[in-house]
Amino acid sequence: MGARKIGLLGVPLGFGAGKTGSELGVNAMRLSSVRGQRLADHIRGLGYEFVDHGDVSIVTPTDPEEGKNPKHLKEMLASSENIIDAVSEILAREELPVILGGDHAIAIPTFSAISAHYRSKGQDVGLIWFDAHADINTPQSSPSGNIHGMPLAVLLGEGNQKLVELCGFSPKLNKKYFAHIGARDVDPGERSEIEKLGLREQFFTMSDIDKRGMAACVADAIEIASAAPGGFGVTFDVDGIDPRFAPGSGTLVRGGATYREAHLTLEMIAASGKMRSFEIVEVNPLLDQSNITVELACELILSALGKTIL
Repeated sequence: MGARKIGLLGVPLGFGAGKTGSELGVNAMRLSSVRGQRLADHIRGLGYEFVDHGDVSIVTPTDPEEGKNPKHLKEMLASSENIIDAVSEILAREELPVILGGDHAIAIPTFSAISAHYRSKGQDVGLIWFDAHADINTPQSSPSGNIHGMPLAVLLGEGNQKLVELCGFSPKLNKKYFAHIGARDVDPGERSEIEKLGLREQFFTMSDIDKRGMAACVADAIEIASAAPGGFGVTFDVDGIDPRFAPGSGTLVRGGATYREAHLTLEMIAASGKMRSFEIVEVNPLLDQSNITVELACELILSALGKTIL
């Protein structure tokens, strides 16, 4: 997997979503006790050196900005600069970033920093996106104006230009090194965007998973993303998991991955040795039941870092 040093970073940004609470997921995951130990202790138990870099400073919106699209753009841009600086510092220290979100809008600055880091080495870096949603809306197609539905479009060079131009280049992601796992709720405008960009074969929907099995789809996703010379990042939205197993998220959709399919996905990614960053997003403790989503998120982080049953 590369570096045996982990740099943990909290990104408590929740205003990109339509419901509040995902900003609280950061410390819920960081402080949750799973089998009597906190996340940091479990990571050290896997043999990693570990540094917790604390939380990024987030510029909090003061106005509701109803009707604006995208919403809270000014605060998103200001917060993104802080996020990019923090992720860049972790990469400069040759640590593998493990990022606790926050809503999925954070993928814009986190992957921008990762892409810029590998670009400075003359390398593309791929991306595996696990999510119930496509997150490829633009301001023109978005029904809500919420930025957490737009990050993939931005990274591919589509959408609001101020977001697209973060770090001074675009696109951040070469589409041929991108794979999406778990989609089952796609807006009409997103369908058009996926068709326009020629990405259908890189979206492994729940229907594809039903037909072929999770292992086959994940293997194909890894093959696509790991073709990038720099390896690949992973961004994992817990709403990709069925609400039976992960009720603590703000945009639940029935029919998602099972508990074991989610772990299998990350166990296979870890075994590939090509993962260069990991983030988990949209954990909302305000909507959780008996802390099961928070605890599952911590377990999934460990699977991504190489924990296996035996």
